[in-house]
Amino acid sequence: MDLATSLETLLVVATVAAIAPMLVAWLPGPRIPQVVVLLVGGVLVGPQVLGWADRQAIDLLANVGLGFLFLLAGYELDLTLFRVRPGRLAMVAWLVTVVVAAATVGLLEAAGLVRAFVPVALGLTTTALGTLLPILRDNDMLGGRFGRYLMAAGAVGELFPVLAIALFLGASNKFVALMSLLAVGVLAVVLSQVPRLIRGRRLERIFLEGEGATAQTTVRWTVVLLLLLLVVAEDFGLDVVLGAFLAGIVLRRWSPGDVHALEGKLDAIGYGFFIPLFFVSSGMGLDIRSIAEAPLRLLAFFLLLLVVRGVPALFLYRRDLPAVQRVEMMFLTATALPLLVALAEIGLRNGTMLHENAAALVGAGVLSVLVFPMVAVSIERRRRAGEGPAADAPAGAPPSAE
Repeated sequence: MDLATSLETLLVVATVAAIAPMLVAWLPGPRIPQVVVLLVGGVLVGPQVLGWADRQAIDLLANVGLGFLFLLAGYELDLTLFRVRPGRLAMVAWLVTVVVAAATVGLLEAAGLVRAFVPVALGLTTTALGTLLPILRDNDMLGGRFGRYLMAAGAVGELFPVLAIALFLGASNKFVALMSLLAVGVLAVVLSQVPRLIRGRRLERIFLEGEGATAQTTVRWTVVLLLLLLVVAEDFGLDVVLGAFLAGIVLRRWSPGDVHALEGKLDAIGYGFFIPLFFVSSGMGLDIRSIAEAPLRLLAFFLLLLVVRGVPALFLYRRDLPAVQRVEMMFLTATALPLLVALAEIGLRNGTMLHENAAALVGAGVLSVLVFPMVAVSIERRRRAGEGPAADAPAGAPPSAE
């Protein structure tokens, strides 16, 4: 592909990304998430509508955007959550979802409607925490008790399916897949210990002196860390999402100097350029024709995401969250997209997934991003308007019975 075509596509996609927040501000009624506008914009400029942009021309940049999305999700995750009640409950909820998903997809497979059992079943257990983060940040939904439970549920719904993909779909030999997982995990642990090795030495001083200058040492090494783990994950036959998520977790312990300043810089790079490219690219790749030919499949997967992944939250969190927040949790945990794209590609690549099911699964993920967060945000706004700001515990309040 020639440079001119790549630049033209990049210009079109960057324009969509720049217009998106303006449209969100100008549109009447409840403010919709920017992700929605980016996805719809991708569909419009893509090959199936206007044909102004070629997805292959920005594939590399879009994959880096996917990496930044999961790096920031891993960076937001506090691993100590898994030692307290929110994390334990999130793992129980995910295991319940796995059982329900296996039973549901088993029935669909017996009826001849599904051929790729594992990819479809795993798809119904995912939560798009990386996709949700900008929406949750914009609407101040990451703080307090609800934020802790939601972050834990989202992290489990993102990390555990990635591990399952690596184990069951990433390699033909399960022992090799397990060894690959362990090797990447060990590398992540080793990288997390790097700051201890350089602490108090001249190298640390170089990092600190350069982080605010033109050298931007911490940002550059953060990008190196991200790309290193993306390359390692890809070389080991694992999904790059796993490498990006681990990079974020490592970075939380790894970053020297002003952590808040680094987070602001990463937000600017990720949300300012790379992450919007990923969402627009996802919209460009949506198979509109297959969805139009079998719209009921899309609707079925859309409802299954809510029933299989979301509904268990209504019951499992009844002792921990009020009913209205459990409903919000139901919609937010049922939101899925990036992993559905990966699972559809894996299913098509190994020939186990029907083409119409792959399109419907990704379409259902797009629809979940369009609908579920908007519903949850609307419920939260009404809750705050009715109950006032004191309705939830402040962000710094210690969790009770956790």
